[in-house]
Amino acid sequence: MDNSGKEKEAAALMAEAEKKLKSSQSFFGSMFGGSSKLEEACDMYVRAANMYKMAKNWCAAGNAFSKAAHLHLQMQSKHDAATNLIDAGNAFKKADPQEAINCLNRAIEIYTDMGRFTIAAKHHISIAEIYETELVDIDKAIAHFEQAADYYKGEESTSSANKCLLKVATYAAQLEQYQKAIEIYEQVGTHAMDSTLLKYSAKDHFFKAALCHFCVDMLNAKLAVQKYEEMFPAFSDSRECKLLKKLLDAYEEQNVDGYTDAVKEYDTISRLDQWLTTMLLRIKKTIQDDENDLR
Repeated sequence: MDNSGKEKEAAALMAEAEKKLKSSQSFFGSMFGGSSKLEEACDMYVRAANMYKMAKNWCAAGNAFSKAAHLHLQMQSKHDAATNLIDAGNAFKKADPQEAINCLNRAIEIYTDMGRFTIAAKHHISIAEIYETELVDIDKAIAHFEQAADYYKGEESTSSANKCLLKVATYAAQLEQYQKAIEIYEQVGTHAMDSTLLKYSAKDHFFKAALCHFCVDMLNAKLAVQKYEEMFPAFSDSRECKLLKKLLDAYEEQNVDGYTDAVKEYDTISRLDQWLTTMLLRIKKTIQDDENDLR
């Protein structure tokens, strides 16, 4: 389908909107219906933005939405301005991730100013995801997930906050910030074990916390497993807990083959994801290093 027609229509609307703006700023224009002209210009920018979207010209669409947002702010229509900025951010996501983040940040400022923290949190997650996938800046992604979690907690949305925190824990452990990861996994695990719906997931959180302990120190891991069994007796019967005990025994005996067999056996029933594989390999490497030191 030929989209050049859409682009032409959009460009004509943009030019028309600029004209409206100029006439609203003139002396007579401002006396006679200046604000209605601003509203008309806003509508034209939004229509142009949607035309650009149809033509897949994402930067032009983002730009037009940003102009509409600017006018809405002039008219004190904060909610409409924030909506335009989110639309601009979504368009820029496809072409200019950094500009998408700028638009989303401006929308977040408006929403927090209005006390709409749940919506602000949702857009912090969008920014975190752009840093995760497009710009690959994990430290910034973590900061935005943490901010989202803070806002959700303030609004008593514990499960949404925990989802964000688990993202933080995943990355913190990968960056070897084990203490930070442990605190989150223990906190989320404790919350889960007290909930009928989430009880089943508690073992996974305690399992991950124990692995983080293990990466730091074997004795810590042993004490942590005992603590989790006391806190949450169902943990003792889980395959995760049994695996941890086998790994601890293999570690004490400096038995690399025993360690590998225990992991393989677990993997045949519950597939290991990338994160678990990374942690288990880090622990295995410490056994091999210790073995080499003894030789």
